[in-house]
Amino acid sequence: MRTKKFNLYTALLGLILAFTACQPEDYSMGDILTKDQLNFSITQNPDDPNMIILESLTPGVTPLWQTPMGRSTSLKDTVKLPFEGNYKFVYGVESPGGYVQADTFNLTLTTMNLNYVNDPLWEMLSGGVGNSKTWLLDLDENGVSKYFAGPLYFYGTENGWLAGGDAGCYGADCWNWNPDWPGNSWLMGQGDYGTMTFDLIGGANVSADHLMISSRGSEQGTYFLDADAKTLSMTDAAPLHDEGRDGQVVNWGALKVMSLTENTMQLAALRDEALSGEGPCLLVYNYISQEYADSWVPEVTEDPEPTLPDGWQDDISQTVNTNIVWKLSESNPLDWANLDGSMMNGWQAPEDYPDWLGTPDPAVYGDFSMTMNSADNSVVFVTPDGTETAGTYSLDEKGIYSFDVAVPSFTVISWASFYADANNQLRILQIEKDATGAVTGMWVGAIDASNPQYSAFHLVPSSGNDGGGEEPEGTEVAFDNSKLVIGDLEGNGNLRLELFNEYGSTKADPPLDAASIVFDNRMEITFTISGVSFIDGAAGSYPTSMILSDPNWSGYWGGGAGEVQVNGDGTYTVYCDAPNFNTAFVFVIDIQGMAADISDMDAVSVTIDKMTMY
Repeated sequence: MRTKKFNLYTALLGLILAFTACQPEDYSMGDILTKDQLNFSITQNPDDPNMIILESLTPGVTPLWQTPMGRSTSLKDTVKLPFEGNYKFVYGVESPGGYVQADTFNLTLTTMNLNYVNDPLWEMLSGGVGNSKTWLLDLDENGVSKYFAGPLYFYGTENGWLAGGDAGCYGADCWNWNPDWPGNSWLMGQGDYGTMTFDLIGGANVSADHLMISSRGSEQGTYFLDADAKTLSMTDAAPLHDEGRDGQVVNWGALKVMSLTENTMQLAALRDEALSGEGPCLLVYNYISQEYADSWVPEVTEDPEPTLPDGWQDDISQTVNTNIVWKLSESNPLDWANLDGSMMNGWQAPEDYPDWLGTPDPAVYGDFSMTMNSADNSVVFVTPDGTETAGTYSLDEKGIYSFDVAVPSFTVISWASFYADANNQLRILQIEKDATGAVTGMWVGAIDASNPQYSAFHLVPSSGNDGGGEEPEGTEVAFDNSKLVIGDLEGNGNLRLELFNEYGSTKADPPLDAASIVFDNRMEITFTISGVSFIDGAAGSYPTSMILSDPNWSGYWGGGAGEVQVNGDGTYTVYCDAPNFNTAFVFVIDIQGMAADISDMDAVSVTIDKMTMY
């Protein structure tokens, strides 16, 4: 291929200028220059004819180059044209007298240099030499962003290529806000913003079909990607963007490439402070390829659900023995919850509640009760005005209570009421326990008909048989601590507290009346241990296991919610649930593995502080 230079053109122009230079200048600072007074050169690099060197030689003016790769105002610039073909260059200047331009300069290239476009970024942008690639703004007519959180992000003026620098920071003004569109739909309207296509077919061409900006319509132009500087220049076409910010950018053709992959692209335009009335920043528009959009399949996601602790059914069944009376908490009876069961506000006390709702007053709702009987799945609601509603309930594996009677509704705070959902259901959202593992409360919720949330109600239990909402008093058992037997009584390393054992030493001299151990629901024991010292390497924490059996070997055999960890000296409370228990036969508390780790068993003493039957 032949290398063509323009030395003759430059020489002739130089002679003309030299001749005119000898003539007296007769224009003032305000006169406009003529084409004959323009001095410039357009030459090819002798070693690379596809590299075109532009140089403005007209003094005292600002050059305005129009090239196949875009516009330039540089005194000296280089344009790299990868393809053979016919190209046009226009040199113009802005002088004190105004703008003037030379005649169009035509250049025919007979060589190609594809090294200019062999960077992977060129292929990602355009599909490579001989191909084209179409891009879409990542927001469709249905308001869906398929890859990014939304179609528009905001960055500081000194942010740039996100995979380089300090995670995309190249100066002091570095920050970002990446809003999701569903939560910030005010940013730009929902709709089809059209297509933007880059190609490398006989040149670097770009077209943009602005469906949402009628004043722009369809634009055809050229582009140049500086793969090293991570910038993109577009001439006679602007990237897809929203109409509301169309007038906030001085030059839509001067763009930073923030990121570019096979499927995604982020281009940044500088928001002008004077045009926008806001501080300068980078408007970063997010794009996806047409191919990615066409093959995209919405991810099937299920709504989050409350996660209840392992064994929650046992916790509830042990709490709901025969009858349990649930009442609304006097501290925080009501809140709203997310679909995962987490509280939206987390109010803990009456003073936490806001003015727009009001302060909980137990005098308003305190007489409400919901009594459940786990034996026959019966339920009795008593509203604050004394109205009773009786029915049955079921509880499924998700923690959803379903009722066969209409759950009554009543005011709890101001305009907020207790109620069940449209399916006459309440769902367990959270279960609360104390340090001993006993259930102390639960949050139940009614799903909102129009919002993804629950109205949540805080219920606290009280054991009882009458179903009327009054918490019964327990029966305290007399116990003679002087007759309590403790130690590694079975030689298995457990520290046993023998309260009564038909096969032990307490049978002959019992510390309690075994026949008096009769209760309907629960036995609760508080004991104090002292004088414990551990050997080196001891575990230091040991689980209890209460065993309470009647003469028929029915009762409780440990492992329930009422067991605790014993860590040495201290006071501990354990309990067991054993419905309709009658007469102790074996009644012990084993602290598993503790005896083996105690250095001096003779120094250990234990007292039973309280024993109560319910």
